[in-house]
Amino acid sequence: MPIKTLHCAASGFESACEVSLLPAGHRSRRLHGHSFLATLRAELPAGWAAFEGGEVERLRADLESRTAQLDYRLLNDIVAQPTDENLARWIRSQLDAPGITQLGIQSTAHGGVDLDAAGQAHVWRRYLFQAAHRLPNVPLGHKCGRMHGHGFEVIVHANQDLGARDLSIDYDHLDDCWAPLHHELNYGCLNDLPGLQNPTSELMSSWIWERLKPTLPELSWITVYETASCGANFDGRHHRIWKEFTLDSALQLRHAPDGSPLRRIHGHTYTLRLHLAAPLDTLMGWTVDFGDVKTLFDPIFKALDHRPLHEIEGLADCDTATLAAWILKQARAVLPMVDRVDLYETRGCGAIVIADRAEAQAGLAIPI
Repeated sequence: MPIKTLHCAASGFESACEVSLLPAGHRSRRLHGHSFLATLRAELPAGWAAFEGGEVERLRADLESRTAQLDYRLLNDIVAQPTDENLARWIRSQLDAPGITQLGIQSTAHGGVDLDAAGQAHVWRRYLFQAAHRLPNVPLGHKCGRMHGHGFEVIVHANQDLGARDLSIDYDHLDDCWAPLHHELNYGCLNDLPGLQNPTSELMSSWIWERLKPTLPELSWITVYETASCGANFDGRHHRIWKEFTLDSALQLRHAPDGSPLRRIHGHTYTLRLHLAAPLDTLMGWTVDFGDVKTLFDPIFKALDHRPLHEIEGLADCDTATLAAWILKQARAVLPMVDRVDLYETRGCGAIVIADRAEAQAGLAIPI
C-alpha cells in the first residue's frame, strides 16, 4: 500500500506585539502578548536526519532554533506587522527543511493561521456551544438514540488568499459570521432546528457549511467535535470523520546512535488519531459509527497501550512514522475506510501517514 509520510514538529514562544494596520480602537493595535505555538509538517527525503527515525528530533530542533529568535521579544522589531499570517511566513522563510507542506501559527487556544504547501494562508477559529440532541435512526438500544447532550466545538477554516480585503480575513470577521449560528445552536436542542432532524456530526458539519458559505465565501473547511475524541470534517464536497485515542507506551529506537537517550527504553503518552472516509449513509446520516470504530480497533489499541512497543513482532522500529504506518496497515485490515493516521509523541511532534488514495482529501490540520 503506497503511503505518504509527513513528519511533524512544534515549538512555543512568548512574545509581545502590536498590529498598527488594524482599525482604530481594535484591541490588537495595543501592545499585548501571546503564548504562540508554531507547527510544522514536512515530507522529508530519506537520509535527511542523522539516523533513520531521527526525523522528528531534527525537525523540532530546526523549528526551535527559528522560534528562539522570537522568544521574549517585541515581534515588531523583526516583523513590521506581526499578524499570525506574517509570523508564519517569516518562520517559513527561515527554515531549511525540505518538503514543507504546512507551517502554522496558533496565537491563542481558539485561533491561528496555517500556510499550505502552495503558500496560501488558512485562518481558523474555534467556537464552543452547549446543546442536546438524539439520533432518531439508530438501532433500538443504541445510546445515541436517547436524548443527551454535548459541549460541542466547531472550527471554521477560511482561505485568506481567496478574499479581496486589504487585511484579509481577521478573527473578528469570523466571529461576526459565526454569531448568528451560535445564537441558534447554543443551549438548544439540535433536533428542533430545520435541517437538523438527524444531527450527526457529519450532517452538522455540512449544515453549518451551508449557512456560513454565503456570508463567508472564503470558507474552506468545517470541523465539528462531538466529543473531545471524535468528530467530522466537511470541505463542501466530502465528509470525513476521525476518532482519537491516547496510548501510554514504552519504546526504544533501534537506529539511534549509542549514547543517545532515544536508544534507551523510554515512554510517551501518545495521541493517536484515525481518519476515515466513506460514503454518507443517507438513512443513518453518518459515514461510520464512532462506536463501531472503537470496537473494531480495540484489539489493536490493546496491543499498543501500556506495552513495550519495541517488543511487537513485525514492527521495524518505534519512531512515530514507522509506528503510524504499522497502525495504518493493522487498522485497514479491520476498518478499510481508514486512510490516514496521525501519531504525536508530544504536542505537535510526531508523524502523519496517508494512504495513497486519500491524498487529495487529506485536508487541513485539526488544531492541537
